Amino acid sequence: MAADRRAKADTLALRRQLISSSCRLFFPEDPVKIVRAQGQYMYDEQGTEYIDCINNVAHVGHCHPLVVQAAHEQNQMLNTNSRYLHDNIVDYAQRLSETLPEQLCVFYFLNSGSEANDLALRLARHYTGHQDVVVLDHAYHGHLSSLIDISPYKFRNLDGQKEWVHVAPLPDTYRGPYQEDHPNPAVAYANEVKRVVSSAQEKGRKIAAFFAESLPSVGGQIIPPAGYFSQVAEHIRRAGGVFVADEIQVGFGRVGKHFWAFQLQGKDFVPDIVTMGKSIGNGHPVACVATTQPVARAFEATGVEYFNTFGGSPVSCAVGLAVLNVLEKEQLQAHATSVGSFLMELLGQQKIKHPIIGDVRGVGLFIGVDLIKDVATRTPATEEAAYLVSRHGREGEKL
Repeated sequence: MAADRRAKADTLALRRQLISSSCRLFFPEDPVKIVRAQGQYMYDEQGTEYIDCINNVAHVGHCHPLVVQAAHEQNQMLNTNSRYLHDNIVDYAQRLSETLPEQLCVFYFLNSGSEANDLALRLARHYTGHQDVVVLDHAYHGHLSSLIDISPYKFRNLDGQKEWVHVAPLPDTYRGPYQEDHPNPAVAYANEVKRVVSSAQEKGRKIAAFFAESLPSVGGQIIPPAGYFSQVAEHIRRAGGVFVADEIQVGFGRVGKHFWAFQLQGKDFVPDIVTMGKSIGNGHPVACVATTQPVARAFEATGVEYFNTFGGSPVSCAVGLAVLNVLEKEQLQAHATSVGSFLMELLGQQKIKHPIIGDVRGVGLFIGVDLIKDVATRTPATEEAAYLVSRHGREGEKL
């Protein structure tokens, strides 16, 4: 098979001919051609080894033998659409329910995080009877049209902000308006959400939902101050809306001490809807929405069934179960805590040596290094960060 593989230049030329240029590659000036992977390592066509530090898909390691085996065995037996009664979907839902607060007890299975967030938006609107959404600045929630509209990271480069979308500031205690020296940044940032909601209501708008990644990743690996989500949920629910926790990139044990990142906010905080994807299938297209009985019943009352051809298929659920088994068997949550702490310590040592490193923040294996031009102003060192990523991509580390 390797002997028949195209030369990198030929692959790139054919891609440019056949694949839209809007489907971008990492390191576009000199893309890395990855041909195989195992565990945390990836290999290009010349056999160069890279450490996969992105790892938002291969959650338990590339080509984990137990996950591969589960997919293979179920594929040999049955894979069909989700209208047939089958054990795998209920077994998987039951296992997921054991990781969540008991209120989140109804599950919908899909193929991608974008599908999950789109369904969450539909659920919120049916339940509340409202239209509008509050999101955090710089957020990204998916590539569907409905999600581009609630993703400032994207819509600011397109048609701009819709009248039914309201943007609150990121709860960033490093670079935001309320920083680490503020006496109560959680309340201060939550009051910004309250202000946004009040402003919308003054215009006659009605809030359906607040969408947020439990740890904003696209916005810069932000760690919301403890208590922030509980305060926000109060303001949103008082306005008649629901709280949607997007766990697509940050959930499933990545933060180490908890299975879900929203649990970092305290045991008393429970979202109304949780979305998950990416890592839950370890590369297989699996996603899920978990919600409460009242929200699910409101959706059912419309009389419109929800059907997803491949969402919750026997193979998808077999893969999902295998990922959960590996997480448990190999104690990967504890591993995320120990390795994450070790990495944070090493990065902290580099911060002392290099003033360009303004902040090192993270939980478990969700870690960000904030590069700055000036200590006083904390101006982002954007060009330097881009250079660093590009350099390491070429030299054998995938960032």
